[in-house]
Amino acid sequence: MTSGPHGEDLLRQQWDVVVVGTGMGGATIGHRLAQAGKRVLFCELGGDSNLRGAYPELASGRPDSVLDASQRDLLLRGGRYADTLLDASSGRVRSFVPFAGAGPGGSSALYGMALERFMPGDFDGGDWPISYAELAPYYAAAEELFRVRGDVDPIAAARMGASPPPRLLDPPPLSAAGAELAAFFTHRGLHPYRMPSGCEFVAGCATCQGYLCAKDCKNDAERICLRPALRQHNAAMLSNCRVLSLRAEQRRITGVLCRWAGRDVELSARVVVLAAGALQSPLILLRSEGAAGQRGLGNRSGLVGQRLMRHLIDLYLVRPADGVSEPFDNRRKELACNDFYGQGVDKLGTLQSFGRLPPAAMLFGSLRDDIRASRWGWAAPALALARPFLLPVLHDMSERWTALASIVEDLPDNNNAVAPHPDDPAQALLHYRPTPESMQRALRLRAQLGSVLRGRRWRRLAQAANNQRLAHACGTCRFGDDPLTSVLDRNNRVHDIDNLFVVDSSFFPTSGGTNPGLTVAANALRVGEKIAAGLA
Repeated sequence: MTSGPHGEDLLRQQWDVVVVGTGMGGATIGHRLAQAGKRVLFCELGGDSNLRGAYPELASGRPDSVLDASQRDLLLRGGRYADTLLDASSGRVRSFVPFAGAGPGGSSALYGMALERFMPGDFDGGDWPISYAELAPYYAAAEELFRVRGDVDPIAAARMGASPPPRLLDPPPLSAAGAELAAFFTHRGLHPYRMPSGCEFVAGCATCQGYLCAKDCKNDAERICLRPALRQHNAAMLSNCRVLSLRAEQRRITGVLCRWAGRDVELSARVVVLAAGALQSPLILLRSEGAAGQRGLGNRSGLVGQRLMRHLIDLYLVRPADGVSEPFDNRRKELACNDFYGQGVDKLGTLQSFGRLPPAAMLFGSLRDDIRASRWGWAAPALALARPFLLPVLHDMSERWTALASIVEDLPDNNNAVAPHPDDPAQALLHYRPTPESMQRALRLRAQLGSVLRGRRWRRLAQAANNQRLAHACGTCRFGDDPLTSVLDRNNRVHDIDNLFVVDSSFFPTSGGTNPGLTVAANALRVGEKIAAGLA
């Protein structure tokens, strides 16, 4: 599939900008540059994503099976990534397909629409070369662009200093269960607020977390940025286009080498922007030929693909209090609270609504897959005998409990990385284990939340150490002012390469303690402004 001129014509043109990836970073910066009159070509790994309103697993005929690369077409139809990731973190290699986006909008097409700012303190300490104050106007622009609805977090507002507070659109009223839970948290001394969300909340909105929106009310990167760039600002797109590597001469990228329509092609542009995600963007650089003595392109620091971070996320299921009126609806992500998002040693992360869990059959499939991969793998066949008894329990968990997610900040560690497999460079090899310090903070937050929820019916689904829940990967091309300790400069340009930028979450030097989407979008607007000025 192509959008814009015929695909063959796209190959022969000299573009102002080639953008690799159409998620929050790629679509946002491409839209900004196309608005400025630049000739933009998007390269998107996915294709036609036409399976909307339900998980692809439910369309497979085996909703209790975990989809793998053999169901590639089905995954891509659902906007899902379909390549196998090899995880060597535990000493033996385990393969799985990560739950990520591939298709127009990238992972934002699947997201739960939480669009939160990082805390001002996240930018302190020297890791970030820019300040909160520098990013604040672009946060505001991104909130306006993505039509974010919600309340201003009272804890964050107290830390913003002279920066203007967010101006958000009004959210819909709280559900009965949400209002009861907000009152409970307030009574326990917390400061809940309406979570900022990029959603129009049309009639019958199901929030569509984890799958493509059927009502076109999810304000994802495809709806807000990619579609207008293609339809209104003369941008073009090559779908089903896998970027293999980059060709560099001296200090410039002279070619983008791709696999498209079954053959190898080369694209040309004045500027190249990588936004393929924190797992794929570093792989493209590492598969490209760099300077003598370097492994890959732009890797003078040796940090391309290194210091991978992801958030440590646990789920908490809370039973509604007696007397909450029907009908009970747990699909909306309504609340958040940052009382645990402190400073220094007290910096843990956020607590927020998760939305509805997947259907019972999918939960059963995930449970069986987790057991197979654990030291209790021998017991997996016996799980089939328990299936008739487990499915009603799992259905109740999905439909009758309010799900919350705790998000704990991860910090960079040199042992955590993604790299091309030495025997097959097209294959990604993952090495990631939470550091003892990160897990200690996750355990501290578990203890604090256990105390808060005392007296309620609740249960914890501990997922913080599970690599198959690879949430919010970031940090693999960190930015900074020193070329020896960072991959990118403060404007996200690759050190030593004049026309190559990386704008997905790879650039994060720390992960923050909340959802990364708004920070990626805000930074893309900031960098897009600078690229547009440079091209002028």
